[in-house]
Amino acid sequence: MHRCGIWGLALAAALAGAVNNRLDAETSGEQGWRTLFDGRSLAGWEGNLQYFRVCDGAIVAGTLKARIPHNEFLCTKHEFEDFELRLEARLVGTGRNAGVQFRSRRIPGSHEVRGYQCDIGEMNGTPIWGWLYDESRRRKFLQQGDTEAIRRVLKRDGWNELRIRCRGPRIQIWVNGVRTVDYVEPDPDISRRGVIGLQIHGGPPAEAWYRNIRLRPL
Repeated sequence: MHRCGIWGLALAAALAGAVNNRLDAETSGEQGWRTLFDGRSLAGWEGNLQYFRVCDGAIVAGTLKARIPHNEFLCTKHEFEDFELRLEARLVGTGRNAGVQFRSRRIPGSHEVRGYQCDIGEMNGTPIWGWLYDESRRRKFLQQGDTEAIRRVLKRDGWNELRIRCRGPRIQIWVNGVRTVDYVEPDPDISRRGVIGLQIHGGPPAEAWYRNIRLRPL
C-alpha cells in the first residue's frame, strides 16, 4: 500500500530528493535538461485533480477504486516544439491503457486533447508500448513498433523508460532502449508545437505512474 496525498508528503519529499540527485547524476556533462516534475507537487501542470496526484515521488493518474468514465490528461502549462523527452512509466490495475501526449493541444470544452501520443499498455493482449497514435485527430496508429522486440525488453509490471525525440517532422520513440518508432510527418499543416500530457484511459480501474520526467530542447 502506498502512502499518498497529505499523509505521504514527507515520504514524497524525501524521495524527491533522491530523484533530483539521480537526475543530476544522469545529466552531468549534458547541457539543457529541464526537470518537468519536481517529485513533490503538480507545479507546472494542469488537469482534473480528481484523477491525478503525487505519490512516492511519481505522478499517479487514475484510480483502482472505480471505473474511469473517460480519458483524462494532465498537461504542462508550457508548450514545446523540438525536444527530447525522457521519463519512466508503469501500469497498475485491470485497465492497461495510458499514454504520453506531445505536440498536443487541449480541445476547448472537452476533456480530450488533440495530438501525438506515445502509447502505453496492451491491445487484445499485444503490448503497444511505444506505438505512435494520433489522439482525437486522425484517430489511428501512425506507426506501430516491433511487437516481439517490445516483449523482450518490456517490464509488464515494472518501470519502463520512454524516450521521445521530436525534431522538425521527424518523431522517434524508444522503450527501454529499443526504438519502436521512426516516423516522418508527411502533412506540413500538422502542428509541431504543443504541450506534454500524461494520460489515463477511460475504462476499468487502473493507475498509470510517471516519474523522472525531464526534457531537453533541441
